[in-house]
Amino acid sequence: MGDRRFENKVALVTGSAQGIGRATAIRLAAEGAKVFIVDRATEVNAEVAGEIAAAGGTVRAFSADLETHAGAEAMVAAAVEAYGRIDVAVHNVGGTIWAKPFWEYQPEEMEKEIRRSLWPTLWSCRAVIPVMIRQKSGSIVNVGSNATRGIYRVPYSAAKGGVHAMTTCMALELADHGIRVNAVSPGAIDNGVRAVPRNTAPLSEQERAWGREMYEDILGGTPLRRMGTKEEVAATICFFASDEAAYITGQTCFVAGGTIG
Repeated sequence: MGDRRFENKVALVTGSAQGIGRATAIRLAAEGAKVFIVDRATEVNAEVAGEIAAAGGTVRAFSADLETHAGAEAMVAAAVEAYGRIDVAVHNVGGTIWAKPFWEYQPEEMEKEIRRSLWPTLWSCRAVIPVMIRQKSGSIVNVGSNATRGIYRVPYSAAKGGVHAMTTCMALELADHGIRVNAVSPGAIDNGVRAVPRNTAPLSEQERAWGREMYEDILGGTPLRRMGTKEEVAATICFFASDEAAYITGQTCFVAGGTIG
């Protein structure tokens, strides 16, 4: 297929201001896509758009709260207004806020984990699917996690298990419409210092200890014995989004050094 797999295609990427979303948006643009990048971290997202544009890519940046149905609807409407269609949708918003034993989570913390890591993908899929049905084509790639088998992240794990399940079920419903739905699920990824912290509250010594235990558990069970990179995850997302994966739908691929969820 060469290096321009997404020539003349429009790609929407959520959670694009940093990490996997940023790496994915940059790679899609480099491979010819017109990218529509979405994040509620407006200033940082604008910097990503500037980087893509400076490299010769076509990009529009948009701010939305994807924990809400209204935010997802506004995002899709703006993308269609900008480019006329959506060929690829990468739903990447999410991430653990806390790491601790399940019984230590407060009810409001559990609700925040689900709002952050389940609803943005569910709302975004619901918003973009009608556009793709009208087009009779499209590729959706949801970002899951191998945290569905691990410790100290039960609410987040439940959310990402939901992402895996919705991916399979949507793929079955949408196959006759020419729409593919897959998930790419990272393991321990080295994202560096986050531009926007998930949890701004200072951690106690016990919370730091639980966090270390969580990562020791992940890396201890990883056959490749290292953390992955955001670029390695982006490469897999772009494969599933591309026509090279035209006969693949309903699958969850773990980019996790040999671990699975």
